[in-house]
Amino acid sequence: MTRVRTAIVIGGGIAGPVTALALHRAGITATVHEAYPRTTDGVGGTLALAANGVAALRIVDADQPVTAIGTPIHRTAMAVDRRRFDLPGLPDVGPMQAVHRNELHRVLHERAVAEGVVITHGRRLVDVHESGDGVTARFADGSTATADVLIGADGIHSTVRTLIDPDAVGPRFTGLLGFEAVARHEVDAAPGTMTFAFGRGGYYLYWPEPGGGTRWGVNLPQERPMSLTEARAVPAEEWLRILRAAYGDDDPGRDLMRTSSAADLRVVGSLHIMPPVRHWHRGRMVLVGDAAHAPSNSSGQGASLAIESAVQLARCLRDLPDVPAAFATYERLRRGRVERIAARAARINQAKAPGPVARTLMPLLMPLLIRTAMNPEKTLGAELRYRIDWESPVAAGAAAG
Repeated sequence: MTRVRTAIVIGGGIAGPVTALALHRAGITATVHEAYPRTTDGVGGTLALAANGVAALRIVDADQPVTAIGTPIHRTAMAVDRRRFDLPGLPDVGPMQAVHRNELHRVLHERAVAEGVVITHGRRLVDVHESGDGVTARFADGSTATADVLIGADGIHSTVRTLIDPDAVGPRFTGLLGFEAVARHEVDAAPGTMTFAFGRGGYYLYWPEPGGGTRWGVNLPQERPMSLTEARAVPAEEWLRILRAAYGDDDPGRDLMRTSSAADLRVVGSLHIMPPVRHWHRGRMVLVGDAAHAPSNSSGQGASLAIESAVQLARCLRDLPDVPAAFATYERLRRGRVERIAARAARINQAKAPGPVARTLMPLLMPLLIRTAMNPEKTLGAELRYRIDWESPVAAGAAAG
């Protein structure tokens, strides 16, 4: 095993607390440093946790607190105009959980603190100094922290990524702007059913909210990216007017937008993905989660992959003889899997805004595609059935997942 006993984790979103929890279980003390002055209340919308992500949370005893705040999604469907098609699934792997990002942050923070993890806020990383036996982080407030390794769990706009590689690629705008709300309108769908709808104005999805009404999310085509601050500077009433105009001809999009209030509209902001990152680690620094891999939300796997990577990194630091071997093996275990899933999501993105001809053909072709091409075991089986064997020692050069 390595001599790593301490770790600095930069970023307190999803990957950060899970990384600290997994390191704690591996016998490594981690401190989480978050740039925000407090927990990120009001940032982000609802995200999906797939069965493989829930299984990875089970390793750090966080699965039950997380599923307690989630809405289990047992079935999925696709809607084009007024035609609706039930999609095949894998019922034996467990439901997907729809979880609000704020609630997930809260639960993971509470779980980490309960295990003795120290989480500091208002610590924006500005520089790192490495020595032969450790690494020191310097923060904007003038404070510093020193440990054996530094882990960048600081998201898609990662500072650690540019410290590892000043020429690293940055996030790529998908051409979509995200919104979410709960409409008073009740859709004709069984509880636990998520529907993916292809509207004339863009792609959206919806599901019955357990407390009543219908929760919906929209990917509105947008010419240029907008920061979250820019998007939220636009009055919610104006965004809702734009959404009602874009989805006014759709069923049930029209009623979902019409019965949603501006006060409840959540602006998620521009949606980005991470192209393949050339260098995941250098020296005593390494990336985890969205800093290294952030597939489109079409994958339904972004948060789950971040959680998996956090656990696998902890296993490698626990079992391998030195830091370079641990980081290299961690990357080998993760890169192929996350890039395959990102590629699948990219193919889905290309179908999110079908033109008039495609929209006409889709209802005609869907029954055939469901019977032939949409084999869930072939397309999703390896993703959803993936499980990390925490108890099994990691060997240098371990086969990729």
